[in-house]
Amino acid sequence: MASGSPLGNLFGRSPIGPIQQHMQVATEAAEHLPELLAATADQDWDRAKEIHKAIADDEKTADKLKSDVRRHLPKSLFLPVPRSDLLQLVSIQDQVANTAKDFASTVMGRDLRFPEKLFPAVLELTNTSVACCQQALKAIQELDELLEVGFTGREVKRVEAMLKELDKLERRTDKQQFSLRRKLFKMEPDLPPVDVMFYYRAMALLGELADASEKVGDRLQILLAK
Repeated sequence: MASGSPLGNLFGRSPIGPIQQHMQVATEAAEHLPELLAATADQDWDRAKEIHKAIADDEKTADKLKSDVRRHLPKSLFLPVPRSDLLQLVSIQDQVANTAKDFASTVMGRDLRFPEKLFPAVLELTNTSVACCQQALKAIQELDELLEVGFTGREVKRVEAMLKELDKLERRTDKQQFSLRRKLFKMEPDLPPVDVMFYYRAMALLGELADASEKVGDRLQILLAK
């Protein structure tokens, strides 16, 4: 988890620091998901509970950082982007942490364990969705540099290349999700119907995690265009 510095110091150094820290914590929440799935596959429910708690803690920290940014982001910023755009960026980033927690809660609420035949594809989708979060974080970590150069020059092209890679990763999750749904559809007659409903819900949340990351990238792209 990101270490907490006094908010005043963070904002004193850079108005962007806490926004980047927020995305860092949100991404850390998502990064626990492959480990959570591995614990459920092993039926190690004690370990799964620990991981679920870590995700919930990260989501809580992200909420606190979001509130801190809203309260303390200076109203008079001499920046090339409006304060409202930065606040909106934080709200979109928060969806990453929220969706990671929703997935973990869906799994843990029913001790959900994916069928062995389905598990490799679920893990693959999870890893790609987490990669989307990591790619979005990578781009957000360039935000202070972008502000320094006034959203111009080579730095912009570098971030745009990162965002293209993010789009590519998100499109990959769409294909993986479609393939996974087809596999589950064929297996439905042999599975408990209620479990099937929750498998579909969990898979949809993994797609939403990738979508949330792409929305972070889309918001950054809007900032680049201003």
